[in-house]
Amino acid sequence: MSFDLIHRPRRLRKTATMRRMVSETTLSVDDLIYPIFVDEGIEVAKDVKSMPGVTRIPLADVPAMVKKVAAAGIPGVIFFGIPAEKDAIGSGGWDDDGIVQQAIRAAKTTCPDLMVIADTCFCEYTDHGHCGVLHGETVDNDETLSNLQKEVVSYAKAGVDIVAPSGMMDGMIAAIRTSLDAAGFQDTVIMSYAVKYASGYFGPFRDAADSTPTFGDRASYQMDPGNRREALKEALLDVEEGADILMVKPALAYMDIIREVKDATNLPMAVYNVSGEYAMVKAAAANGWIDEKRVVLETMISFKRAGADMILTYHALDVAAWLKES
Repeated sequence: MSFDLIHRPRRLRKTATMRRMVSETTLSVDDLIYPIFVDEGIEVAKDVKSMPGVTRIPLADVPAMVKKVAAAGIPGVIFFGIPAEKDAIGSGGWDDDGIVQQAIRAAKTTCPDLMVIADTCFCEYTDHGHCGVLHGETVDNDETLSNLQKEVVSYAKAGVDIVAPSGMMDGMIAAIRTSLDAAGFQDTVIMSYAVKYASGYFGPFRDAADSTPTFGDRASYQMDPGNRREALKEALLDVEEGADILMVKPALAYMDIIREVKDATNLPMAVYNVSGEYAMVKAAAANGWIDEKRVVLETMISFKRAGADMILTYHALDVAAWLKES
């Protein structure tokens, strides 16, 4: 039997150097964003039990944390705030001396070149844990938009680079862009959680951010996991309303959505490697069932292959160190 005409793709896999030269997708520290939880009610860092390696930190620890992130080469952080007091409308979100506003100022003073992002929602600030103003058990979309407008202007005054609205309110990007521009913050970037599913993968985050709803769930404003066409509709609406960056959340179970949104738009694509995804890897690694480094790096490159330009991940510091080693 003649093998003269056999195709031999293995030639390009023969050595590590060859594989590096022909790699179609690459991962860089520049792709990473590190989430930080800042708790107004603590004086020392507090471990998040469901997320090994993740802590809530006091405001006083923000400078040291952002220095650590910057030293690792990671270009950005996203802040989530846990206020000392909550109320029915989440008014702490637009308090100019609120916990996130203070964290923004501390970060920009310490590391002026670090990209500082503020998660923009109300679930951490409301005493009921939902993402806006309630009438009965329903979140009022338009009243919540008015409060979002106040919140983003407050963040912009504190010096934030990017606001990241995550509540999935209809019209939120247009409302935010209008308010930022009217207040003179035309250069503040909007990273929209354009496609955010009502997901079981968010469980550990609610421990970290103290944002578990006191009743019901968020299915009336976050998306049904079975819906693909609706994801494209949501993303295209946000493009039309003035978003600068789009996000799909969660990432791991929605790779098809990442690719479809990426192909349908011309904006940078962010993905959120969420708490449940992180916790599963940590639990499996702790039991010796997987090689943590290998699985995490494989997951990150998969996000890039699916279309991600930036990855919000709790693994960021580890990934940065592993990339430096290699």
